[in-house]
Amino acid sequence: MPQQEQIPTDAQVQQEQLEQDYMLETGSIIKTKGRHSIHCLTVVGLIEGHVDAGQGQKVTKYEHVIPQLVAVQEDPSIEGLLVVLNTVGGDVEAGLALAELIAGVTKPSATLVLGGGHSIGIPLAVSAQHSFIVPTATMTIHPVRHSGLVLGVPQTMRYFEQMQERIAGFVTGHSNITKERFVELMMQTGELIMDVGTVLAGPQAVQEGLMDEIGGLGDALDYLYAQIEQNQAQKSQSDA
Repeated sequence: MPQQEQIPTDAQVQQEQLEQDYMLETGSIIKTKGRHSIHCLTVVGLIEGHVDAGQGQKVTKYEHVIPQLVAVQEDPSIEGLLVVLNTVGGDVEAGLALAELIAGVTKPSATLVLGGGHSIGIPLAVSAQHSFIVPTATMTIHPVRHSGLVLGVPQTMRYFEQMQERIAGFVTGHSNITKERFVELMMQTGELIMDVGTVLAGPQAVQEGLMDEIGGLGDALDYLYAQIEQNQAQKSQSDA
């Protein structure tokens, strides 16, 4: 006899609608339905900070990302975090704040750079426990820029210098590139027309020690699954 089709309950329909609305609103999913529950956080377009980026731009709103990261840390049903990046950069303070939050997640975490992980996207790209980049992706390293034409007061210039130092310190503290080399790439001339900085393709980013390895979605998930299962095995041994 043919198998009778199961009709979803009202609770299942409501849950599916909630997950769909959440994905449309944030660009992320609450948790995957694979071997382990992974929260997928996407960072795309412009990282929006204290000022509204305006209409017509793809943005990642940092006030949407903060509660997601808190939920990842606190929700016992979420076992790991995958951060998928394709960003042009954006608000420096917001990007660095999100990078610090990701770095503070104690569950297994990984980042995957697709397309681009530029500017303030670089601290985000190195913030997890392990970082992956596809071969065709690129990363642009450059000094902190000011959106206006003139830096009005000396304190403003000093603020930008201090922020640049904090970014370099964070990146080198969460990757295998040295601070001297990172600053050298940041200040390099001749690479970008009418600007300073360096563009690294995926293999170059790994060679420089900025990213951990070349890999795609499957590699990132395999890493997370392996870390989750290793932690579970260690917990079982300690409980025995």
